Amino acid sequence: MSGNRFGRIFSITTWGESHGPAVGVVVDGCPSGLAIAAEDIQKELDRRRPGQSRASTSRQEKDQVEILSGIFEGRTTGTPISLVVWNKDADSSAYDLLRDRPRPGHADYTYQMKYGIRDHRGGGRASARETVGRVAAGAVARKLLEEWGIHIVAYVTELGGIRAVLPPAKLMILRTQAESNAVRCPDPAAAERMLQRLEAVRKEGDSLGGMVEIVAEGVPAGLGEPVFDKLDGDLAKALMSIGAVKAVEIGAGRECAGLKGSEMNDPLIWQDGGASFESNRAGGILGGISTGEPIVCRIAVKPTPSIARPQRTVDLASGEAAEIEIKGRHDPAIPPRIVPVAEAMVALVLADHMLRQRAARL
Repeated sequence: MSGNRFGRIFSITTWGESHGPAVGVVVDGCPSGLAIAAEDIQKELDRRRPGQSRASTSRQEKDQVEILSGIFEGRTTGTPISLVVWNKDADSSAYDLLRDRPRPGHADYTYQMKYGIRDHRGGGRASARETVGRVAAGAVARKLLEEWGIHIVAYVTELGGIRAVLPPAKLMILRTQAESNAVRCPDPAAAERMLQRLEAVRKEGDSLGGMVEIVAEGVPAGLGEPVFDKLDGDLAKALMSIGAVKAVEIGAGRECAGLKGSEMNDPLIWQDGGASFESNRAGGILGGISTGEPIVCRIAVKPTPSIARPQRTVDLASGEAAEIEIKGRHDPAIPPRIVPVAEAMVALVLADHMLRQRAARL
């Protein structure tokens, strides 16, 4: 199965299925000598793991990481880093009736058409559980980026039509505020309304979608490989590769379509002995290359497709119309748990491009 590898120099390959024995990742290209411990990886996995709040699935997984290779005495060796997380709380019984009945909104039908066979238990490779490997690898990338003073924070800005009003605060303050509630929104008042909306929709057997913003600070100017490996192009691919993401914005995003050039352009100014930008509607990227301003991305996340309401489908075995009502344990809304995944994917892109930049000039 192709398409499981991401990155050029700092690259990852994820593996495993939702209801298989384990999921994991192999990280290749990480420089030797990077100080990292299992606790650094576990911290990020704990943010992603299920069963933490009323905004997530009730599936209980410890998501305890095991380091199989590539790290010795607390430092990377320069060889492939293999990380594994064993599945402990998979319940496949709820999926028996779905073997021949593809779920609306899921990849069941498309996987079947592509391969002629699929693991119907929990969605297999198309399950959100695949992101365990991404987050584990992203933790390694984050440690590398910290060496260069680069930090990444994501948070929910909209859920079920309720929009947050972001306070004019520093990035790490926004993270603290976002991590203080179940929906990971830095606006406490909006977060409470989001939770109330989520509870009401959950009782209806339905789900919600939303928006997540990701900001990277400390990224130097000059990252990006024109023409086809532009930094924003790679970020868009990375974020769109996350299941449930249906749109990506950089900077002003779709709002730029309604602006004049005089409104969209960010004026350059001379400040502190160097050039900088007066505004950041470009989102920190021009011509596919970073400007030195914060990189700002947003993703639109669709509602969880697994809902406890009758839905029309077909039975692929009999060729007849069918109806399904999905059982099992599912997130009522994906945005709160996609936050660490989005951070990880941005970290992987930036780590790769930082290493590529080292070979770009003398």
